[in-house]
Amino acid sequence: MFRNWARNQSVTPAEIRVPASPQEVARAVRDAASAGRRVRMVGTGHSFTGVALTDGLLLRPEALTGIRAAGADWVTVAAGTPLHVFNAELDRLGLALANMGDIDVQTVAGAIQTGTHGTGRDTGGMADQVTALELVLADGEIVTVRDGGATTVREGVAEQDLFDAARVGLGALGVITAVTFRVEPAFLLHNVRRPMALSAMLADLDRLTAENEHLDFFWLPHTDTCLTKRNNRSPGPAAPPSPFRRWLDERFLENTLFGAACAVGARLPGAIPAINQISSRLLSESASVDVSHRIFATVRDVRFLETEYAIPREHLAQGIREIRDLIDLKGWNISFPVEIRVTPPSDAWLSTAYGRPSAYLACHVYRSTPHPAYFEAVEEIMVRLGGRPHWGKMHTRDASYLAAVYPRFTDFVALRDRLDPDRLFTNDYLQGVLG
Repeated sequence: MFRNWARNQSVTPAEIRVPASPQEVARAVRDAASAGRRVRMVGTGHSFTGVALTDGLLLRPEALTGIRAAGADWVTVAAGTPLHVFNAELDRLGLALANMGDIDVQTVAGAIQTGTHGTGRDTGGMADQVTALELVLADGEIVTVRDGGATTVREGVAEQDLFDAARVGLGALGVITAVTFRVEPAFLLHNVRRPMALSAMLADLDRLTAENEHLDFFWLPHTDTCLTKRNNRSPGPAAPPSPFRRWLDERFLENTLFGAACAVGARLPGAIPAINQISSRLLSESASVDVSHRIFATVRDVRFLETEYAIPREHLAQGIREIRDLIDLKGWNISFPVEIRVTPPSDAWLSTAYGRPSAYLACHVYRSTPHPAYFEAVEEIMVRLGGRPHWGKMHTRDASYLAAVYPRFTDFVALRDRLDPDRLFTNDYLQGVLG
């Protein structure tokens, strides 16, 4: 059985393989087609949806790892490489990604295929830093598509179209076997963590997003307190947290103590507002300067469930206020913070930021206490604001809705029809979101 990190998705496939090369992936794809089985490549299981599941042939990524080649401003890496391993290798080469999400345990392919985005004023998510993809198509052919490529991959399939579609392709167009990223010389980030009143943050939202390269903030329900994280490039010198401070913040306070508070809240829901009030008073300002990937990524040991939507940037303040008012109106006890991030427009067809500056609102609940009514009500707000659900996080949107909020959705589906008419790469989740 394959089970995801959150333990809300599982499947027992008919067969599992661990390919170590693109050729072995191609052989597996051809074998699956001959046997009448569907085929999917999983990552590390950090999607909350069933996007990677299959009851047919499941490909595991553990042997498809490592950097293949590197230049001054690009690196090609095997698709199954975990991001934390990739970051360490980039650092060894004196290189770095310009932006990344806030965890680094996913595979590189899993991160881009589901639209992992992070937060950035000027730099988009993982898919926006991709310059080439190697993938295995449904007939077993291995192809490479590049940004700006002018070839024809198939009759009626232009290389540039496949590149723009496959970057956030949900695994529906082929199995990604390698990714080429645009990289830059390694750099330092100055991280400032500062509590701030939600009311003040909403009043100053435009200035905060304009002044900070990477702004991330967490609002704690039942309080007027946000923890803001402001990351900006620094000339140095490096001033990383001490080992004790890193352990205190990342392990003890944000995981051990927070996990204990969530467990108490699960047993005594009525205590959650008081717990959150106490937690808000314990927040304090801190600062550090460290290599970029150590600042971008955080440790997440407390298991949770999550829904997240991207809405037009101009609706961000309204979205936060409506979620706050919703929780107050319903009297729900919500222990987990609401996370807010921003990104510039993307040109990947199914990127949640396609064609518009976007804001992301992520709502979480403790894994042991699912709250479907909370997620459903948040979805209603996000849909009214033109929201697009994160492909790897819980939602109930279907193809008819998604076709209305993605300008290139019909083009994506048409491209899929050409490349995988027999739906070798489909599964239940894709049937829902793509039709």
